[in-house]
Amino acid sequence: MLRRTLAGAVLGALLATQAMAQAKTEITFARFFGACEGDYGTSQDVAKARGECGVMTSLVNLFNATNKDNIVVKPQIIEWGPYYQQLNARIAAKDIPAIAVMHAAQLGDYTRYVEELDGVLKEAGIDAGDFTPNARTAVTVGGKIYAMPWDTHSWLWHFNIGLFKQAGLVDAQGQPLVPKSVEEMLAHAKQMKEKTGKPYIIMATAGAGDFANGARGYYSWLYDQGGSIFPDGYEKANFHTPASLASFGVFEALAKGGYITKGLDGSGVLGGFMNGIGAVYMTGTWRIDDFLAASAKPGGALSEGYTTRAFPNLFKTQSVWTDNHSWVLPKGGTTPATRKAALTFLKFLWDHNFDWARGGGHLPARQSLMADYAKLPLRQFVVDIPSFGKALPHEVRRQFGFQNMIGEEIANIVNSGKTAAQAADAAQERSVALLRGR
Repeated sequence: MLRRTLAGAVLGALLATQAMAQAKTEITFARFFGACEGDYGTSQDVAKARGECGVMTSLVNLFNATNKDNIVVKPQIIEWGPYYQQLNARIAAKDIPAIAVMHAAQLGDYTRYVEELDGVLKEAGIDAGDFTPNARTAVTVGGKIYAMPWDTHSWLWHFNIGLFKQAGLVDAQGQPLVPKSVEEMLAHAKQMKEKTGKPYIIMATAGAGDFANGARGYYSWLYDQGGSIFPDGYEKANFHTPASLASFGVFEALAKGGYITKGLDGSGVLGGFMNGIGAVYMTGTWRIDDFLAASAKPGGALSEGYTTRAFPNLFKTQSVWTDNHSWVLPKGGTTPATRKAALTFLKFLWDHNFDWARGGGHLPARQSLMADYAKLPLRQFVVDIPSFGKALPHEVRRQFGFQNMIGEEIANIVNSGKTAAQAADAAQERSVALLRGR
């Protein structure tokens, strides 16, 4: 009798365990942002996480450990460069993730493949009324919302204050002088080179993954002039406008003066800035905390001071390139059960948007968080970016193709001595093939 009772108890426990296992709902979660299992593989401490990968990994770990609905998020980590090619292949093969990260610049090319989310967000308890205006524009195509915005990210100037002090380019408070025209920037660059022997601008231009850098600077200065590469409609680009030629021309002037780094890839430039190879690093919002940490190390190249500013207006009106990370629900990627689980996870991410903004460095997608974001170190200099940041409209297809192509031409200016006019000619010719292939 005792044996039967014990056997029954064991069998009952096994059945209960099996039932619990069967009750788990797994959802696939396609993302880039890198892999960092060595540092954050089991971390749930989001408050201490640093960097995009650290915060994202910790968030997934925290959700899997604490959600009450037996949901398990299975990250599918893909490299940033081939991410969209792989996503396209997966959609074609019907191997579709439940949730996928997507740049807002890509959203116009994917609206037929992802769910409209106006009603879905309400169902999940996500208030679209809290989107910043920049974020709302980014995820809205044809008046409909197609993604949950996750951030606004933008292009900044990051300053080595020590080098600015050596060059005599600081104000009475010891802050770097920010130029207000191309001519003033070139004068500052000349003074920096003469006083320190270092280039004024640091920018990666050597690898295929670096081409976005030049393009983002080009767009920022183009928008400062009220310019567009589509002044006559989205069927044909025009790289020969005065504004476009002037934007290419900034890079030509920097290259001719020896004021910008040449032939360096992303890792070389990142490490180089932390080791004092130049004065101003042109890169994004996501690097602020990295450089703050570097500046806190005694004896380091940034130990005499580091700061950042929104990309400077050298022309007419303050503007800057922006893009947005967002989350989409690819069509065919869920069953009714996994769709419900996906919405639960989206709501969790929405509730942790400040953690992403704090640790990942980007600006929040939620207007209600902006005041607290502005209190973080140096964020007072970037918090207004969503009000003047700009992007190509969603009607422009192949936006990453344009970004890559423009960046390649700027790399040719910087590294090979191509003129602004030659770069514009090449971009014009290449744009025809890009639009034809859309």
